Amino acid sequence: MRHNTPYIKLPIDTDLYETAQILKADSRANMALGELKGLARTIPNQSILVNAIVLQEAKDSSEIENIITTDDELYEALNTSTKTNSATKEVVNYRKAIFEGFNIIQDQEFLKLSDLVKIQEIIIENKGGIRSTPGTVLKNDKTGEIVYTPPQDREQILDLLANFLDNFNIKSDSIPPLINLAILHHQFESIHPFYDGNGRTGRILNILFLSLNNLLDLPILYLSSYLIENKTNYYKYLNEVNKTGKWTNWILYMLEAIKVTANKTVIKIEQINIELNRVIDLTKTNAPKIYKKELIELIFEQPYCKIEYAVKALNIERKTASRYLKALETIGVLSSKKIGRETIFINNNLIQILKRH
Repeated sequence: MRHNTPYIKLPIDTDLYETAQILKADSRANMALGELKGLARTIPNQSILVNAIVLQEAKDSSEIENIITTDDELYEALNTSTKTNSATKEVVNYRKAIFEGFNIIQDQEFLKLSDLVKIQEIIIENKGGIRSTPGTVLKNDKTGEIVYTPPQDREQILDLLANFLDNFNIKSDSIPPLINLAILHHQFESIHPFYDGNGRTGRILNILFLSLNNLLDLPILYLSSYLIENKTNYYKYLNEVNKTGKWTNWILYMLEAIKVTANKTVIKIEQINIELNRVIDLTKTNAPKIYKKELIELIFEQPYCKIEYAVKALNIERKTASRYLKALETIGVLSSKKIGRETIFINNNLIQILKRH
């Protein structure tokens, strides 16, 4: 079996991915991604998409690691001072790490090793850094069988990470970017450079790569929901590359994940747009005195909205902000919930849209 050494270095030979089957799948994935990129630009307030989809990804990606929380717990953690459980806190940290990584890419247009470490530190909330102690193995959860042994020597790990980052940062004309994303994701997960948080860090790197290559303007395509639904094949094809050196099934799997997820995200954006326009029309008809474009966008940007958010966004007094949100509750747009001393106004229809996979 070839699952220990030698560890794969990039780039891989072109004949391993330049097949009619893979190139056709790559074309379909790119078309779906292009549609998503175009549609995302039609949302009047981009923060609506970013806030909503990033939080859902944080929840889904953490669920892959058996970190389970609810939408209510997440929104409450972000919008109130209520004490949160450890699972919810981890998901909130993951969301924070996504934004940190995206901001790094926007600012400097490449990733350094220290950036990888910083993203992982935010997720895990410790400074363990790159593995330096041998003994890390990946086991089958059910049988306990060792299915893969990542590199153990710290110098080898650092060498492989340098190779990974070189290929991550270079915009190559010789390899289609989505195929490259599949290869890079495999490489990072195979290096397994951290004691914990490798999967979540790797999934964040996918969206950063799409941004770096101008395939998306916003961090709104995440594969975690697809990986949850197709988890067995994810690990099967990941290990297949390490054992056999054959990439076809893995690359096809990742390209299908991109296509399916992009198509589902398109549907989600369309549903958000429809609901946004419905609320605008409803408010204009039933509460015209309080209608403001910024108010409606706010309750979509912040599905769990507080009075102070309206005060800040609309530059109004607290009494006025409270009246606006209560008026939206009266016409059925929002519902209110008391959490501790705070009143939260919830956009339930939007929450339901975001929950759908």
